[in-house]
Amino acid sequence: MSAPDTFPAQMAIAQSTGRWRLYVAIYGGLVSEWPEYVFEGAAVPSVQDRSRALDALGYTFTGAPVWDWIEDYAPGDDPAQPVSLIATTRVREVAS
Repeated sequence: MSAPDTFPAQMAIAQSTGRWRLYVAIYGGLVSEWPEYVFEGAAVPSVQDRSRALDALGYTFTGAPVWDWIEDYAPGDDPAQPVSLIATTRVREVAS
């Protein structure tokens, strides 16, 4: 169970562009309205880059800047194909 006023932030490669995108999942709202940051280049963004992106979106980590990584795949996909990696952490809005 998550703490009140905290949100999951996730980062994955956008299949359409090949660029990493970080977004904050605000449940109860439209996905198209979720705060999002798209990184330049294809390299995995550093923890510092991710922290700066969250700051630009108005969010900060709820604790240490720790990210959990999970693998994802589309059912029926060829098992020899690469998996998609998704990073996730908990964030809160920065007080203004």
